[in-house]
Amino acid sequence: MSSPRVKSLQPRSREPDLMLEINTTPLIDVMLVLLIMLIITVPTQHHAALLQLPAQGVSTPNKPTPEAVDLSLDASDRLWWNHVPLQDRADLMQHLKEVAAQNPQPPIHLQAAMESSYAHVAMVLSLAQNLGVQRLGIESAP
Repeated sequence: MSSPRVKSLQPRSREPDLMLEINTTPLIDVMLVLLIMLIITVPTQHHAALLQLPAQGVSTPNKPTPEAVDLSLDASDRLWWNHVPLQDRADLMQHLKEVAAQNPQPPIHLQAAMESSYAHVAMVLSLAQNLGVQRLGIESAP
């Protein structure tokens, strides 16, 4: 007769193996629910640019279109007005005031070199807006 003590020391070959892995399915379900709640509750940010688009169907008398102005900013942050170098900020302001006073205003095409600083481009855009220039476009390099 075998004792119960000896029986318990024998290997258990008939019993199923214990599962030692963590069941991650509930964890993934909880994470997905939290992600959906985060997406719903975070407010969306709207980036807007105010544009004044012409009204459709409104006829305007045919006025001669003025020639476009080329405003360039080179790699050394020097400004050029129709391929003529500008002396300083006051010179740029004078040219922008003249453009703003014209009716209709000629379009200004701003071309900035890749090496030019963002601060100078932002300064030109700010001056143009403050002086009343309405037709300013930024040209990019191909």
